Amino acid sequence: MIEVQHISKRYGRVTAVHDVSFRVERGEILGFLGPNGAGKTTTMRILTGYMPPTEGRATVAGFDIFDQPIEAKRRIGYLPESPPLYPDMTVREYLDFVSRIKGVPSKQRKDRVTETMQRTFVADMANRHCGKLSKGYKQRVGLAQALIHNPDVLILDEPTAGLDPKQIIETRQLIRGLAGDHTIVLSTHILPEVSQTCQRVVIINNGRVVAVDTPDNLTARLRGAEALYVQIDTGGIDAAEVLAAVPGVIRVAAAETRAPLAAFELESDRGIDIRRDIAQTIVTRGWGLLELRPMRMSLEEVFLQVTTEEQPEETTRA
Repeated sequence: MIEVQHISKRYGRVTAVHDVSFRVERGEILGFLGPNGAGKTTTMRILTGYMPPTEGRATVAGFDIFDQPIEAKRRIGYLPESPPLYPDMTVREYLDFVSRIKGVPSKQRKDRVTETMQRTFVADMANRHCGKLSKGYKQRVGLAQALIHNPDVLILDEPTAGLDPKQIIETRQLIRGLAGDHTIVLSTHILPEVSQTCQRVVIINNGRVVAVDTPDNLTARLRGAEALYVQIDTGGIDAAEVLAAVPGVIRVAAAETRAPLAAFELESDRGIDIRRDIAQTIVTRGWGLLELRPMRMSLEEVFLQVTTEEQPEETTRA
């Protein structure tokens, strides 16, 4: 549905985006994740046709965003970080105005506006002026204007920025509810946004893509080994050497716990399941096995690992 091929954007000697490539499949929610200044907004502006790349190309539903801009943009709904609302218009007036601009047939406009307000939960604000809406409702109306022409693709730039916790939860639920009917690119620097909403993630840093995968695959791949957490009651006996002697164990580290209990983090080579042997060793020794569970890197750990690795010395802007 969306294909970005070797996109770069330079401003003189300043490189904002360098050789960015990724794909988004139909009906997928893709998280575009990076720290502030990583190049996220620049990439979104290129993808929506707001600015041309210095190099590379982007297509939406097979249409080149710059060679075939009308056809490509008909298939895109865009929510920038600050929704483009007119404060003196009511919500209904604004969405009717946007529907005209986006070419919704006149016979369909009234029903489309009503349907979109219901879908984005702003129908109760239909006659409220946009300038008097709360931040949360402004974001919903911004999403409604992106949806009004029923586009194949939604591009959302920091959709929960500035919202309170309740509004964030509601906005995430709304976005998840749009999946399947729309292909969604969600640009954000907020980690829970990705882990709770997206099926795949592209991580960008210093204008370069540094990782592309599902959140689960990223955590497994970057850890580089299988990891277990085990908590046991040994009666005060040091269990570290015993656990280290179990075949397949490559590392044993003490974890924080309270006496007389002992806790350890164990690692084995990827693909080797040591749980049965660990449990059998503990039981054979007569110790109490209180907890045995796999450990995974959090998305926060993944993000820090891939964005703090050494990068080429280039100035970037977003």
